[in-house]
Amino acid sequence: MSTKSLADFDFETGEVLLLDKPLTWTSFDVVRKVKNALRIKKVGHAGTLDPLATGLLILCTGRKTKEIDQIQAQEKEYTGTFRLGETTPSFDLETAVDMARPYAHLTNEQILAATTSLTGTIQQTPPIFSAVKIDGKRAYEIARQGLEAEIKSKTVEVKAFELTRIALPEVDFRIVCSKGTYIRSLARDLGLALGCGAHLTRLVRTRIGEFRVEDAFSLEAIQALRPPRPEGDEPRTRTDRPRTAPNRAGLQYYAALQADALAAKQHQASADEAAPSVGAAE
Repeated sequence: MSTKSLADFDFETGEVLLLDKPLTWTSFDVVRKVKNALRIKKVGHAGTLDPLATGLLILCTGRKTKEIDQIQAQEKEYTGTFRLGETTPSFDLETAVDMARPYAHLTNEQILAATTSLTGTIQQTPPIFSAVKIDGKRAYEIARQGLEAEIKSKTVEVKAFELTRIALPEVDFRIVCSKGTYIRSLARDLGLALGCGAHLTRLVRTRIGEFRVEDAFSLEAIQALRPPRPEGDEPRTRTDRPRTAPNRAGLQYYAALQADALAAKQHQASADEAAPSVGAAE
């Protein structure tokens, strides 16, 4: 956590604010929440995080919004998990699995060799479920309508691609990369290199340049700074956005996974409650 207190920030004049983005929130959701909570006019973020990613989201306020492009251009660091043997159209958990292939035959050496082939300066095609613009429309808007569109590849740099755990079908990673690199696309490309498919199941952005997630504030801490309303200013009646609202971000498959996990947990709890105690009299 930053040693600087939030009470010391001058948001209206201009600040660079580090936030730990909650799961399922879009980057725009966070910007809007902070803008409303702190009642400041000018807020922008320096680098989008997908709804199913967490970690460092940098917000600039006031005059500091002029530094957004400079911050966005710095290298990024991520940690997370790929699942081998399954693909999804979005390359993550936003959409359902559409293909499964064997993976158990893969050796650690083969997996490591595949990551090496994806390290350095590479050509990468962004996911169709992304904010890339195609003829003035966001690619994800086209994808969620069930339509197809061609996205051009671009040059990116993967400076480090380390595997920190291999426990098939899962592999954990640490990646350092340039601006514009899609970790979901690396999941797809790793699956293609291994011939088994893969998708991203967890992603945390840990660093942008010298800014680190360890120094980030929670959204709850920001909301606690909400200034009192001016006298006579009646609050508007509105329903606040829940901490998790998957359907709003188009995360139907993720919502279904969460529902299945909750149902399984409740079923197990009921079974445990119904089971006789060890040593109980018959």
